[in-house]
Amino acid sequence: MRFVVGITGSIAVGKSSVTNYLRSKGYKVVDADEITHRSYQKGTKCYYQIIENFDCLDQNEEIDRKCLGNIIFSHQEKKKLLESIVHPYVIECIQKEINQSSGLIFLDIPLLYEISLEYLCDKIIVVYVDEKTQLKRLMERNHILEKEAQKLINSQISIEIKKLLADYVIDNRFSFDKLYQNIDRELEVIKNEAVFK
Repeated sequence: MRFVVGITGSIAVGKSSVTNYLRSKGYKVVDADEITHRSYQKGTKCYYQIIENFDCLDQNEEIDRKCLGNIIFSHQEKKKLLESIVHPYVIECIQKEINQSSGLIFLDIPLLYEISLEYLCDKIIVVYVDEKTQLKRLMERNHILEKEAQKLINSQISIEIKKLLADYVIDNRFSFDKLYQNIDRELEVIKNEAVFK
């Protein structure tokens, strides 16, 4: 039996704190960002498609992610082109991981709602902080000004909307101890649902 739970949120809500805790408890977590990073490595199908379409190689013929980020940040069409190269690879890898797994499996997908990947999951967790806390944490984490932080937040679906779409919400506005209590509580609910699926 397999039960797939998507984990998402928005930028700077502390999603990695949740997935790190789940890993420490022995659960399998498939990380979409890690797969995306692999897709840029020399030798992958994505690598050749990216360098064919973007001038972003460094002196070692590796993809310069910062350079690539600068290219797509201000060009919507180029951003869409990059996504059309990388997203199918990431989805294919996630599906392979799901097919090779049994029991409870978590998918860490930051843009789960933005790119409509709900179909991969039996249930979805949203890691939540209010927008004011999110803005403050992002400014501190990235050492950026409020205007830039707000622009990054606005590039994703609002955390308040994601909260409404979720099957489970893990509140991360308080201490780590409180966060871990919240995760454990939701885990019990998920495990009960997985049994009766």
